Amino acid sequence: MKRILTLGCSGAGKTTLARALGQRFQLPVIHLDQHYWRPGWIEPAREEWRLQALELAARPEWVMDGNYSSTFPERFAVADMVVALDFPTWLCLWRVVKRTVSRYGTTREDLPEGCPEHFDPTFFRFVAGFRRTHRPRLIAALDAYRGTKHVLTGPVQVRHFLATLPSSPLPPETPAD
Repeated sequence: MKRILTLGCSGAGKTTLARALGQRFQLPVIHLDQHYWRPGWIEPAREEWRLQALELAARPEWVMDGNYSSTFPERFAVADMVVALDFPTWLCLWRVVKRTVSRYGTTREDLPEGCPEHFDPTFFRFVAGFRRTHRPRLIAALDAYRGTKHVLTGPVQVRHFLATLPSSPLPPETPAD
């Protein structure tokens, strides 16, 4: 495995899982939020972001954490494995609130400088509505993906998944002759 996507609702643990997979397989971790956001929580122009995401996906090795569904087709096309965290809304919301309170005013390492943790009602509504508004697109992309995929529905499954992975990188699957 040389390219692994971690996807799911904010607060599900994509970043934590990406770090664990990067360490396990000795792969660089790409936090898409770190590349997307500009200081002051400014969003980039749509085409600028698309080109940047494609450039990141073209790298030879990575564990990439983040949804950004507008680039699903290109990223899924090059991924060796996709791990989707399909956690309950209440758990994701709880984790986001806990993270916001505990890190308020500081910038997480998976975000760019100038984007400190803050209370953002729009973001909380995004998390609360993720299953209804964004999950269908994620599930459709997963259904179309023909590579190795895992859908984990809670922290216990994530721990089991990590515990059962090999300790060294896997070669990419080769087509049958």
